[in-house]
Amino acid sequence: MNLLLLLYAEFFKIGLFAVGGGLATIPFLEELIDMYHWITQEDLINIIAVAESTPGAVGVNAATFMGYSTAGVLGGIIAVLGLITPSIIIIVIVAKIFHKFKSNSYVKAAFYGIRPVAAGIIGAAGISVAMIAFGIEDLITGASTAYLATVFNILLGLLFFFAIEKFKKHAIVYIAVGAILGILIV
Repeated sequence: MNLLLLLYAEFFKIGLFAVGGGLATIPFLEELIDMYHWITQEDLINIIAVAESTPGAVGVNAATFMGYSTAGVLGGIIAVLGLITPSIIIIVIVAKIFHKFKSNSYVKAAFYGIRPVAAGIIGAAGISVAMIAFGIEDLITGASTAYLATVFNILLGLLFFFAIEKFKKHAIVYIAVGAILGILIV
């Protein structure tokens, strides 16, 4: 299959099934990494870090990066188009018919049922990212320095959590401090 067509098809599937927003795309992106090795797991974590601290959606930024890494500028464009096409189709259909069915009990029940699924997908993605970010994955695989790194990362995460709760500064302050610490420590 042509690489550009494959990029479009894979990101179309992600766009179709990643209910709940950008973070819900992460499990699907991890599956792509396992299947095609277009980027590394570390690249994905970096994409998430950058995407969460810059304007734009995680899924769109990841699609752009994966597409570009795989097939250049055209690959980035094709991957993003694949990701957003299902949303555009669904929005057009819903806009045409939603006003007729918005009070239908089945429609209400379906939306009610989708909420926990989206929360579960986002929660699973958060756990996956946390395991990599805190070094827990390295600890499980038995990397030599994993224990100290994992403890340090967890303590640093807790420190930031409590700082956020206590000082209530804008998120960009914590992102900047985290970036500076990352540069200094690594």
